[in-house]
Parts: sequence; C-alpha cells; structure tokens
Amino acid sequence: MRRACFFDRDGVINVDYGYVGHVADFTFIAGIIPALQRLRQLGYLLILTTNQSGIARGRYSCEDFLSVCGHMQRCLRAEQAHFDAIYYCPHLSTGQVSTYCKDCPGRKPSPGMLLQAAADFDLSLPDCCMIGDHAGDVLAAKAAGVSRLYLVGADCLREAAQCPQARCYPDAASVVKEEFK
Repeated sequence: MRRACFFDRDGVINVDYGYVGHVADFTFIAGIIPALQRLRQLGYLLILTTNQSGIARGRYSCEDFLSVCGHMQRCLRAEQAHFDAIYYCPHLSTGQVSTYCKDCPGRKPSPGMLLQAAADFDLSLPDCCMIGDHAGDVLAAKAAGVSRLYLVGADCLREAAQCPQARCYPDAASVVKEEFK
C-alpha cells in the first residue's frame, strides 16, 4: 500500500482571494513548490481534494475550474511538484446552479474524496497526512482514517478548536519543514 499527502487548494496551495475560479486570480503561496517537491522526494503521492462551491454558486464553471487546474499543474510539473490526482466537489445544497445544488458525500467534511483516492491509489490511509486551512479539511481526513492532520493559515487555531488532533502551522511549507525532516 502507498502513502499520500492530501492538500486542500485555496489557502494552502494558492492565495485564497475568495472563489478562485480563473487563472488570472491564481497565485501560489510562497514556499509551496519546494514543499511539494520535498514530499515527492520522500515518496508521497500528492493529492488535491478541494470543495469548489463557487461552481454551485454560479461564480465560475467546471470548465473554468479545470482551466485553473491545468495552469496549476503545468506550473508544478515544470518543477516536478505536480499533483498525482485532483478530486473536487462542485456541490452545495444551497447553491444557485440547480445541477450542483445537492448534498454530496464527497463534499468535505465528508470523507468521500479521500476514500475515493484511497481506492484509486491503494493508499494506506493511516500512513497519509492532510494539510488544510479549514476544520472541514482535517475532519474529512480524520473520518477517512488519516492519522496526521495539519491546519495552516491565520485562522488555524480557531479552526483547530473543531479538531484538536490537528497541529497548526503558518503555512504548508512550515509543516513540511518541521514534520518531514
């Protein structure tokens, strides 16, 4: 069985300007590329799991989201830091786009995206880790059986109140520097 590091996207990989659905709004967070490179060198698969309620809210389309992913992957591939897989949930029960207006077992804090990745990649979930910026990220990982949970960003202490097992860091690069020596 294999191990992976799961990542949320907005606020972890890129600056969260709110509903980042266009390439022009996508900016990598400082230090994330070397952090991804390091994890890849250590033998981790890199898997992105991201809620994208902006699609259900009508802020951008699935095609827009996939365009941003393509841009991100091209940039990361050039640095040998790309994601092995990207899972996303466009659903939101209170969304405005009827196609995506529903409850979904893939939407974090439900563990659906992580469980699908585990099946797709034969992952040993207890040997995996999750880096997110909201409690829902680490709660989904915990529900899936992931053992190492990390929260990043300015609100991580507040978010960690919902999942005390998560360790807090300023950003993903700090997690990798301190936890993956």
